[in-house]
Amino acid sequence: MSALLLKNARIDDYAELQDLLLEDGKIAVVAPAGTLPADRASESLDCENRAVLPGFVETHLHLDKALLDERMPNLAGTLEGAIKVTGALKSKFEMDDVLTRSRKVLDMAIAQGTTVIRTQPDVDPIVHTLGADAMLALRDEYRGRVDLQVVAFPQEGIIKAPGEVELLEECLRNGADVVGGCTYNEVDVDTCKEHIQQVFDLAEKYSVPVDMHCDFQVDDSDPRYALVEYIAGVTIERGMQGRVTLGHMTSLGALAGQHRVEVWDRIKQAEINIVVLPFTDMHLNGRNDDHNVRRGLAPVKLMWDVDISVGISSNNVRNAFTPFGNADLMDVALFLAQVGHMGSPDDFRRLMRTITYANAKIVGVGTGYGTKVGDRADLVVLDAPDSPTGLLDRAVRTAVIKGGQVVARTEKTTQLFRR
Repeated sequence: MSALLLKNARIDDYAELQDLLLEDGKIAVVAPAGTLPADRASESLDCENRAVLPGFVETHLHLDKALLDERMPNLAGTLEGAIKVTGALKSKFEMDDVLTRSRKVLDMAIAQGTTVIRTQPDVDPIVHTLGADAMLALRDEYRGRVDLQVVAFPQEGIIKAPGEVELLEECLRNGADVVGGCTYNEVDVDTCKEHIQQVFDLAEKYSVPVDMHCDFQVDDSDPRYALVEYIAGVTIERGMQGRVTLGHMTSLGALAGQHRVEVWDRIKQAEINIVVLPFTDMHLNGRNDDHNVRRGLAPVKLMWDVDISVGISSNNVRNAFTPFGNADLMDVALFLAQVGHMGSPDDFRRLMRTITYANAKIVGVGTGYGTKVGDRADLVVLDAPDSPTGLLDRAVRTAVIKGGQVVARTEKTTQLFRR
């Protein structure tokens, strides 16, 4: 395999510019700029004082449902409306269409610096395993450009969807990496708990992690949206600590006082990861509030303060759940800063570390991930001197590198005319 030399890079932990030699898919050498002989690499890329970060990690992305909004928008703007609209569209899904839309979003994500994606295709009696089959095919097709993890996701529920367990098992036998859940999409709290137990049964049977949509409301008045403590208990009972991820979790924002402390403690005991999806969470929540409209976000800064594992991700791109987005994790991070009371350089740095190191740990690729010797050569070059500036500037991803090979290049040219 050819070697690539990155010259004049700004990377964390070094005050001065560095050169990075990438060989055999890994970072082979990090040395002061100008000290590595050019003949050690077959090609080189001058970063010109730009920041080099590990590739971004997308922890929660519904590729199969992307780019559907132009066909049927969710005019109600609610979670229930999104599920209804998407159910109607799913009944007409065809493989070629799912693949075509998914490729468009994958290409967007790669160009924006993403090198790992956990994708959550619907598996249910409406679409059967079509979405998961498409994602498994794309996992092979895009190998070497982006790593795909496939979640078998029961959007329409399990108990109220006869045959759902068999469909999930088919996907897991065919190579799905993770078993999903939609804990609130059952008729009552008892069947929601049964749903959770069946997800954990499948996780144990197929030795895979769990990644569930959970507690997606602005408060916990409906017990179906107050299940995190129950899930934490099941996680500990089943010995699944560190292998369970919960997406949305917006009702955490309604907790206060001693109850909040108890919930935080339970999440930490179970080592549960919380993935916040700011675009969708704010767009769908608080729709019935006519004053003091609630934001519908999990309290990220509070979770950081108590050391809970937090990730952030895109969720959906231009569909009934989220009618905007371009698979750009920096866009998601900047939006969270704007709506989440995050305005300091330390906040911006923490957000950038979330879409890299924290997200990587959540999806299980944290070992060997980074910008040190021996780490995988999955990198992104920002057109900025450091990550906080890059976030604020919405910096161009000058180059994206996967396995030591450049997989995307972007240039931005601006001309200013003065009279």
